[in-house]
Amino acid sequence: MRSVPESAAATPGAEPAWTGPRLVALRGATSVEANERDAILTRTVEMLEALMERNQLTPADVVSAIFTVTGDLDAEFPAVAARQIGFDQVPLLCAQEIPVPGALPLVVRILMHAYAPAGFKARHVYLYEAKKLRADLEAAQ
Repeated sequence: MRSVPESAAATPGAEPAWTGPRLVALRGATSVEANERDAILTRTVEMLEALMERNQLTPADVVSAIFTVTGDLDAEFPAVAARQIGFDQVPLLCAQEIPVPGALPLVVRILMHAYAPAGFKARHVYLYEAKKLRADLEAAQ
């Protein structure tokens, strides 16, 4: 098994040795009012636009995105919304969440991978009822 070179090892509080663009992961979620195509597309676009604006990114910065939906959403793929706003060159994947009893219904989630400058501070986005999923991030929104 390869080990991490000493120069690349993380030192708490130290600046990273690499000063170029970094691959970052951004999270987001939104709730949808109903299992309807327009509702899914509208809220997904809103979530994507907020994620991109808060993190000062463009679709050209995005490497890939994985969308998940709760089992009660099947009227449209969230990736369709992304394609509508310029993510046509970004690999996108949609999947269904694990059906955990008591989980928040009608939710679209995203895990987005993007290039960002060194020192970048991720700003995740949780909208509407989905804010309940990450109350610890409420102040950041």
